[in-house]
Amino acid sequence: MKENNNAVQENRPKDLDLLNKMKNLPGGLIIVPLLIAVLLATFCPQVFEIGGYVTALFYEGNSCMMGFFLIVCGSAINVKQVGMPLYKGVTLTATKFLLGVAIGMIVSAVCGPEGFLGIAPFVWIATITNSNGSLYISLSSQFGNATDTGAISILSLNDGPFFTLVALGATGLASIPFNSFVAVLVPLLIGFIWGNLDAGFRKACATAQPIVTFFMTIPIGAQTDINTIVTAGAAGIILGLVSAATAVIFFFTNNILLPKKERNAMGAAIGTTALNSAMTPAAVGEADPSMAQYVDMATAQCATASVVTLFLCPFITAFFDKLMQKKQLGIYSPEGWARYKVDPSVPAPAEM
Repeated sequence: MKENNNAVQENRPKDLDLLNKMKNLPGGLIIVPLLIAVLLATFCPQVFEIGGYVTALFYEGNSCMMGFFLIVCGSAINVKQVGMPLYKGVTLTATKFLLGVAIGMIVSAVCGPEGFLGIAPFVWIATITNSNGSLYISLSSQFGNATDTGAISILSLNDGPFFTLVALGATGLASIPFNSFVAVLVPLLIGFIWGNLDAGFRKACATAQPIVTFFMTIPIGAQTDINTIVTAGAAGIILGLVSAATAVIFFFTNNILLPKKERNAMGAAIGTTALNSAMTPAAVGEADPSMAQYVDMATAQCATASVVTLFLCPFITAFFDKLMQKKQLGIYSPEGWARYKVDPSVPAPAEM
């Protein structure tokens, strides 16, 4: 009997576990399908011209998939988060948004619509106003507490193109019709309402998000070629370095706005650009056709910047945490909850 079981197991196809491997690869769920689609678009573009479901999903499907993605994002926003998590979420989101808009307006005023170093003003806004929520949550488990983790319920609002469209419309950097705001907001609200009324739906969306992200990226890459990626390389790296450098600003502004005993390094943890920022240029180009000429290059720039910040931000956050420990500031001060980390005589709290 045991031999038969072994034989059955040997006959089973090997589980390649591709999804988890891509999730473990930094930026894998966007970078892998993006590169596959770009390679096909460069060397075998007729693949996307078969028609029917293939063309509808893999070449023309960005708008539909973006709507689904916004529902998924909305479902993750927990209305029950109140108090300090709410306050932290609002301050982090507001400072991130305001700085991104300021940088975009300065670039537009000085360099015009072509932007600085070939990076259009709306790309600066899309990159700076957006943050990597998954990385933030991961860092909060090490450098913050439950109130920092809870802030993601508000901070997650900067996922996707909504804030970028709001900024472009408010500043006049693009002509964004009111219907475009509504079109972005409706699926976000559907996810938000349904997710807060139905825990099962929220859980299902969280499970589906990697799949949605993967397939949403393919039609973006299908309309880009290798030359665009190569050209965007240097600009994307610069964009990522600037985004990572904003971590310093967010560290200081966040701690100014927090009570002394709550101050920590988590402000620096939003000095990132989320991988989903690569989807934002397509949404901007659809809302304002005059921006369509920048979409391909902007997509590659945002994708490159997201990877750069993914690697740099944890080091920056850890640096500021060690600095605060050394000087016994904020959460490491006598009244702070993390005092035990700098004073062995103080017992660690049972819960944080």
